[in-house]
Amino acid sequence: MSDIIQLLPEYLANQIAAGEVVQRPASVVKELLENAVDAGATQIKLIVKEAGKQLVQVVDNGSGMSATDARMSLERHATSKIRTTEDLFKIRTLGFRGEALASIAAVAQVEIKTKLRQQDTGTQILVEGSQVVKQQPTAAPDGTSISVKNLFYNVPARRNFLKSNAVEMRHILDEFQHVALSKSSISFSLYQNDLEVFNLPAGKLSQRVVQLLGNSYKEQLALVEEVTPFISVKGYIGKPASAKKSRGDQFFFVNGRFIRSAYLNHAVLAAYEGLLPKETHPFYVLFLELDPKAIDINVHPTKTEIKFEDEKTVYAIMRAAVKQALGLHNMAPSLDFESDVNFAPLAGMRTASRSDFDDQADARPINLDLDRGREGGALAAAMAAAATPARPPRSGSAARPADEKPLTPRPTEQARQALEDFYRSLSQPGALDDLEAEAPEAQPEAVPLVPVLPAAPAPETAVPLLPTAPNVAAAAPAPELPLTHSSAPLSAGSSPGEAAVPGRRAVQVQQYVLVPVKSGLMLIDHVAARERILYEQYQRTLAQENSSSQTLLFPRTVSFTPTDFVVLREVTAELQALGFRFQEFGPNTIVVEGLPADVPHRSNEKELLEGLLEQFRMPVGRARLDRREQLARALARRVAAGGAARLSELEMTALVDRLFACQTPGYTPDGQRTLVMLEAEQLQALFAR
Repeated sequence: MSDIIQLLPEYLANQIAAGEVVQRPASVVKELLENAVDAGATQIKLIVKEAGKQLVQVVDNGSGMSATDARMSLERHATSKIRTTEDLFKIRTLGFRGEALASIAAVAQVEIKTKLRQQDTGTQILVEGSQVVKQQPTAAPDGTSISVKNLFYNVPARRNFLKSNAVEMRHILDEFQHVALSKSSISFSLYQNDLEVFNLPAGKLSQRVVQLLGNSYKEQLALVEEVTPFISVKGYIGKPASAKKSRGDQFFFVNGRFIRSAYLNHAVLAAYEGLLPKETHPFYVLFLELDPKAIDINVHPTKTEIKFEDEKTVYAIMRAAVKQALGLHNMAPSLDFESDVNFAPLAGMRTASRSDFDDQADARPINLDLDRGREGGALAAAMAAAATPARPPRSGSAARPADEKPLTPRPTEQARQALEDFYRSLSQPGALDDLEAEAPEAQPEAVPLVPVLPAAPAPETAVPLLPTAPNVAAAAPAPELPLTHSSAPLSAGSSPGEAAVPGRRAVQVQQYVLVPVKSGLMLIDHVAARERILYEQYQRTLAQENSSSQTLLFPRTVSFTPTDFVVLREVTAELQALGFRFQEFGPNTIVVEGLPADVPHRSNEKELLEGLLEQFRMPVGRARLDRREQLARALARRVAAGGAARLSELEMTALVDRLFACQTPGYTPDGQRTLVMLEAEQLQALFAR
């Protein structure tokens, strides 16, 4: 049998190696920026065209390379940073494997211009598919400029797997952010299609955070600093109020290298325990410095995952450092040993303040029925009208000067006349008898506080919660609401009209709507129910691309960070399909002209759009839903949460109707229950002796 094992050709071996290092244009950006940092540059410029597919160029003013070094940098495993095995355990630079330029040159057209400071001329090298096409002396500034053109030009299959320009640009911005945050002492700039996206002067880390992530972080940063003989932790964390639904703005750096670590993230969250709203994530940018011998960074081709020699100690110090920072900035609960607990208000109670009484003048007067009679109610109404303050309502944010005396309510002329007429009528003979006789006619017709449940829909229109068994006849009556335990959802085939008890009405308690049914009591979380209704409505809107919008009386300009603006461009078509109407208006700015019809009128357009864009900034590699699905879920959740806290009769009736018209009325898109059932037996058991 002949030998069958052979060495791969050089160009093929390079392409295989490139598959590990160069996955997309962002991979090229990462490698070139890290090489520029290692070269000691103080100014680094990144230029991209067509989201890096056409061009990725990095220009730095670093140390530069000689002609020989420039040629050797294109060879595999060529590096200036490792000489012996011991060097592997004291690495403090970013690029050290010597695979970056060789891998990039295997799948792109590369041009290198470099010059040493002490030399008069530089070197130019042109490479295509690992083959050096030209090498010659050239005039060049100090430092190095590397241009990567037509990425994957010789591997069409790889190029076809690249995403849209908006998606690829978002990944490039992520890599740019990581390097720019790790080196705030270096000036960075980014140009996309000849337009400046970032211009970051050298400065403090806090300034770099605000420049990259937006002015919203200016007042939300808390300093973290903990130095021990084993490890030091420095950086910033966000206040609990700035926590977001996504984990986009979370950064760990170990010895200056960006990493991802679920273990360290858990340590930070443990320090925030009890301070964060449910299902939110804090901001942090934290730098860990420790002996390189205590970590292994050579466990992943992209070097974003590392191993710690003593993970437990790192976890404990990280948690303690964050917790201390929260305490120093008065963001963590503390004990006051000087207060007298015997005179402290009970839990859930508060003492009245002067502002409480001042606000009563602005509040709507309460109609107290003094004697439960006609004349008592009329007198209270007249007194309430007379007590109307003759001054404009006090603004909620305006504070009353300390020396200002409370204003005494003055009756208006109309109220004074009403009082005189009322007392004059009482002085006439038989006035009280006349009032009592007229009372039944004068009383307005009572309006029920809760609605009557809707009539049962036709059997063929009822939408079951769960698939009905195939052997059940279509004309068979729907079963009642059987339950297995107190929090069981509605059973298959049930509908509100069939289960409702005629003549009984729903009532709202906090955010829950209580609906009597034949078998007991149905409890509906109206916020979760509204989320399910809106979600299915938005799904239909996206499928039919027939949305309705409410036009703003005055268009509003909204500015975003460059990263968010790129994401906005990526999902523009879906947002417009939902009913958003906006146009670009300068760099990273849009003009909002309309919002979806269901969005509350007083919504903050910037907060709403930023909330929708948050989920698209998740770390790369995490499984995500379809883009339209994500938008429908996010918008439904935010609009539902911003709805009215109290529902009117018609609103409760419509809510029940629309909920049971949904395909899956029992759950929100995220799996939270919208309703539960309590059987009569379970209610009786609550009062059993």
